[in-house]
Amino acid sequence: MEKEIKKVVLAYSGGLDTSIIIPWLKENFNNCEVIAVAADVGQGAELNGLEEKAKKTGASKLYIADLKKQLVEDYIWPTLKADAVYEGKYLLGTSFARPLIAKRLVEIAKAEGADAIAHGCTGKGNDQVRFELSIKAFAPDMTIIAPWRIWNIKSRDEEIDYAEAHNVPLNITRETNYSKDKNLWHLSHEGLDLESPANEPKYDKILELGVSPEKAPDKPEYVTISFEKGIPVKVNGEKLCGVDIIAKLNKIGGANGIGIADIVENRLVGMKSRGVYETPGGTILYHAHKKLEEICLDKDTFHYKEGVAQKFAELVYDGKWFTPLREALSAFVDSTQETVTGDVKLKLYKGNIIDAGVTSPYSLYDEEIATFSEDHVYNQADASGFINLFGLPITVQAMKKLKAEKK
Repeated sequence: MEKEIKKVVLAYSGGLDTSIIIPWLKENFNNCEVIAVAADVGQGAELNGLEEKAKKTGASKLYIADLKKQLVEDYIWPTLKADAVYEGKYLLGTSFARPLIAKRLVEIAKAEGADAIAHGCTGKGNDQVRFELSIKAFAPDMTIIAPWRIWNIKSRDEEIDYAEAHNVPLNITRETNYSKDKNLWHLSHEGLDLESPANEPKYDKILELGVSPEKAPDKPEYVTISFEKGIPVKVNGEKLCGVDIIAKLNKIGGANGIGIADIVENRLVGMKSRGVYETPGGTILYHAHKKLEEICLDKDTFHYKEGVAQKFAELVYDGKWFTPLREALSAFVDSTQETVTGDVKLKLYKGNIIDAGVTSPYSLYDEEIATFSEDHVYNQADASGFINLFGLPITVQAMKKLKAEKK
C-alpha cells in the first residue's frame, strides 16, 4: 500500500512547469502541503518575486537556497579540472547543477518531514534521471513524484492552458515559449524553431549572455587567467572568488561572441535533442586550462587524461555524480593537477579564442632541448638507435613479407 502523501517538497524555479505543478499536486494528492524550494545557482533576476508567486499558487512556503559557491567549488571546478566535455561541445552546465540541487532538496525534505519530493522534469529529458539518481543517493526510500510522467498534459501549450485556467501568472507567451535553463555557468535554449536542426538559430532573438560573433567588436580583447593546481584564481591579475571569476569572464566572453554552441546531442533516454547553449566564461576557462596542461603534464598523463575526461563527462551527463567511479576519477584528476599552475593569455575576437602566451613554474617545455638552434643538451645522433628499436616490429614484418614473396 502506498503511503499517504501529506507534504511534498517541490524543486521550484517559477517557470512554466513548476508553476502549474503546485496546484496540480494539491488537486491530485488530497490538498497536500507543498513546500517550494528554489535553488539559487546564479540565475539572477529569475528569482525575483518567487516567494509571492509560489504562495499565490498554493505553496505553504518557499526556501531559496544559495548554492552558487558550492556549485562552483564542488561541481564546476572538479569538472573543469577533468576537462570533461560531453560529445565534444557541451560544457555540462545543467548536468552538474542537478545533483547539487537534489542533495539540498533531500536535506530540506528530511528537515520538514516531507513524504515526497517532486520535480518538473519531463519524461523525455535527462534531468529526471539526474534528480532522481541523486535523491536515491541520499534518501533511497523517498517517494518521488514526476508529474510529467503521470498527468494528462501533453505539451507546453496545454501547460499554458492549465495555467490560465488556474490563474497561475506567467511571464512567457506561446510565441516566446523556449525551454531554458540558466545558472551562473550557462544558459540553454530548446524548443520552438530550434526543434528542427535545419533552422538557423535566431541569435538576435535568443542570446542573453552575450552577442553573436557578427556583433562583437572589431578589435580583439586580451584576457589573462591564472591557475593554481588547476583552479582559476585570478583574471587579469585580479584575485577573485570562483563565482566572481565566472561572472567576469561571462561578461568579457559574452561581449566578444564567445561560447555559443549549437548542438544536436544524444540524450540519456535514447533520442537526439537540439539546443543552443551560451557558455562564454566557461568556454574561456576550458580553453585556458587545457592550454596550461599542454606545458605542465607529461605525455602519458596528458593522453590518458583525455580518455578520463570523456568518461567523466558521460558520468556527469548521465546523472552519476554521486557514484564511486566519479569520485575515483576526481581523485585521479586532482593528482594530475598538482603542477597545473601558471598564467594563460588569450586573445578574444569575434567568437574566436586565440592563444597568446602561456607560462608556468612547472612547465615541462625546455627551450634549450626544443630549439632549432645549436644546443648542448640533445645529441641528435641518439635518434638513430631509437628509431631502429622503435621500428623493429615494422622492420621484421617487412623482412618476413619480402622473404615470402621470393618463394
